[in-house]
Amino acid sequence: MRTYELADPASVKIRSHPWTDSETNPLNRYRDFKENPVLVRESLEDFLPWASWPATETFYGLLEWLNGPDSLLESNDCAFTGPGENEDPGFGKSLQASGRVMILWRHLPTNLVRARLEWLARGIHERLSPLDPEFEWGALGTCVVPTRYVSLPGPPRQRLGFQLMLPFWAWGDSEGEVMANLDRTFRNLGESLCGLMTQGKADVRE
Repeated sequence: MRTYELADPASVKIRSHPWTDSETNPLNRYRDFKENPVLVRESLEDFLPWASWPATETFYGLLEWLNGPDSLLESNDCAFTGPGENEDPGFGKSLQASGRVMILWRHLPTNLVRARLEWLARGIHERLSPLDPEFEWGALGTCVVPTRYVSLPGPPRQRLGFQLMLPFWAWGDSEGEVMANLDRTFRNLGESLCGLMTQGKADVRE
């Protein structure tokens, strides 16, 4: 499976956790899936039109695990654009779907240390690259983005940290093929994150 380390110009803009506004829809708001896991299946507007596909169910399961009691992480934001015309000549399929999910350490002060987000990004690459080597129609990127943690104490400069943006893509020549490859992409991401959390808990015990 292909992975990319991104230098995204959009990442220069400082984000917030929790966030209170959306550039695409002013009605959108941050939802705390740790406190209200049922909202995973109710509030992700971009995924609702695609709810009947296994890929969407896999993504919901990934978010439920990320925000559940067995994870050291949580999610902050996600987006999805369903299958449409592929404009990337590097991938020989007619359709593409894409999106992103933002993740961070649940212990919020950990996110003030960039090296902890870089460890997470590096671990995702190291685990994903050999995980599904024959799979070429799904991809995942990593990008560490600046984030203001508004619920932490202290002046604004002491609340400035980072989170990890994970853009994802899937390609195919039909809607069904795209969504099947997206499902495979999400399953690979979930396996890599689960392995990292097992490693992270072992590091904490040591």
